Amino acid sequence: MFLYLLGLVAFLYLYRWYRERERVGNKSDKYVFITGCDSGFGNLLARHLDKLGFCVIASCFTEKGEEELRKASSERLLTVHLDVTKTESVDKAAAFIKTKVGEKGLWAVVNNAGVSVPSANCDWLTIEDYKSMLDVNLNGVIAVTLSVLPMIKKARGRVVNVASVFGRISPVGGPYSVSKYGVEAFNDSLRRNMAPFGVKVLCIEPGFFKTSVTDVEILGKSIQKLWDKLPQETKEEYGNGFLDKVNTVMMEKLKTMPDGDLMKVVNCMEHAISAVHPRTRYSPGWDAKFFWLPLSYMPTCIADYILLKEAIKPEKAVV
Repeated sequence: MFLYLLGLVAFLYLYRWYRERERVGNKSDKYVFITGCDSGFGNLLARHLDKLGFCVIASCFTEKGEEELRKASSERLLTVHLDVTKTESVDKAAAFIKTKVGEKGLWAVVNNAGVSVPSANCDWLTIEDYKSMLDVNLNGVIAVTLSVLPMIKKARGRVVNVASVFGRISPVGGPYSVSKYGVEAFNDSLRRNMAPFGVKVLCIEPGFFKTSVTDVEILGKSIQKLWDKLPQETKEEYGNGFLDKVNTVMMEKLKTMPDGDLMKVVNCMEHAISAVHPRTRYSPGWDAKFFWLPLSYMPTCIADYILLKEAIKPEKAVV
């Protein structure tokens, strides 16, 4: 019986592999709009799709990002300035895209832009700290998507949203997981709403990779800044040595845990854009597949035990 089940699983995986190999044609006629292309996943994806022959429209937050990307790409690749938190910037980018894609419509949008700071324990933060990140990671995703959705529907194309394993489970405080849970919810509702129009909505849920999101220096400076603003009472609750312990753990884990092979994520993005039969969700990274996602399905008491066991405890913790 076990061998029959094993054979069935092997057959299903083989079938999926064969089915997912097929790619869409006429890449040179398909426009792909990518946000957050200054560096990291977005930058690599833009250059990768450009080499594959897609018509890439890459948005950057800085002029330097635009210039460097144009130098590293073919003349076919176009860049546009975009601040996803500004309505006028989003509308201007959408108008630019519309003039380029014409009646063909937009084949795909990849909502990649995101930030990871400020991040800290919930009681260290203010509502403004939450708003600043939600404006980029969640509201920005929604605003960009809605601005180009009519063009996506015209092409019967794709919406690719970059969430995170932290959109499945929340091991740390602050707005990062809140924003990524929101992306997951938006992704699910949009996927069902767009299905009747032939539009595919896909989600990328990466584990830990070496990008600005996991940059120890950026995270460390942000945490120090938040600590310096805390009331004395809160500092006493956590203890004078708490911040040093946090920095030590970050140096030990975030220096070694993140995967340096960003192409694992980019290849998933490319498959979501170019495969005839893309997956609904992609979870690049071994930590995502074998730790974070399984942990998210476990009973809450088990997940809490595992995560709290490794957590740094405040000096005045009662348990």
